[in-house]
Amino acid sequence: MSRLAAKFEELSKSGRKALIPFLTAGDPHPNFTVPMMHAMVEAGVDIIELGVPFSDPMADGPVIQKASERALAHKMSLRKVLNAVAEFRKKDDQTPVVLMGYLNPIEAMGYEDFANAAQRVEIDGVLTVDLPPEEADFCVSLLKERGIDPIFLLAPNSNEERIRKMDAAGSGYIYYVSLKGVTGAGHLNTADVEERLKLIRANTRLPIGIGFGVKDAETAKTVANLGDGVVVGSALISKIEANLDNPEQACSEIVDLLKAMRAAMDE
Repeated sequence: MSRLAAKFEELSKSGRKALIPFLTAGDPHPNFTVPMMHAMVEAGVDIIELGVPFSDPMADGPVIQKASERALAHKMSLRKVLNAVAEFRKKDDQTPVVLMGYLNPIEAMGYEDFANAAQRVEIDGVLTVDLPPEEADFCVSLLKERGIDPIFLLAPNSNEERIRKMDAAGSGYIYYVSLKGVTGAGHLNTADVEERLKLIRANTRLPIGIGFGVKDAETAKTVANLGDGVVVGSALISKIEANLDNPEQACSEIVDLLKAMRAAMDE
């Protein structure tokens, strides 16, 4: 059983939902990433999505776009992201880590080289935003052969056939994009999400993480009542953007928000 499957099973047995924060590796500088990951775990998170910075993050709004720009200015690369995970693993071999990003850096590194390197540093899942399941067979097989879960994004307008394709190709969990648009945009319509989840659950065996609109503890609580996991990204990255000259303050504010979300989700 993969670490992700084990985590969702453990949470299900205890009647809890996964808190899944997103952090762009290398933002605001490379030395911030690993300590922030450890602080997130101490704040009560269950899984960490670690963003691989990319120059054209088409699914991301301005907040995460700027985070990628800051990280790239510090020469952050896919290999350096993997090195950061290796450093994190020296103290934490339990928390699942999912790499989230775009296909280009993986293609540039080489699919097999990437899969081998990801296995060495104990990456648990890979979510490639611009790789649809119809084109993912080669990459999926490389990952699954190494015990790494391929994770796919499911859009609000995805039909039953597409949900079943993602269920067949993916593992770990499905990331449901709860609103149309880019990360950090808009507000959740919980009635729409609830209705869509009925269709999704009828066509997948996988846990469902919900993201793209989680901004505060109250939203996290609402989303936790609908899905199996709550993904939060832009709300955290905005704390970094507001404290670029004071990373300690950024870390403190992120921890406070995650603790508030954890408490609200567990009520």
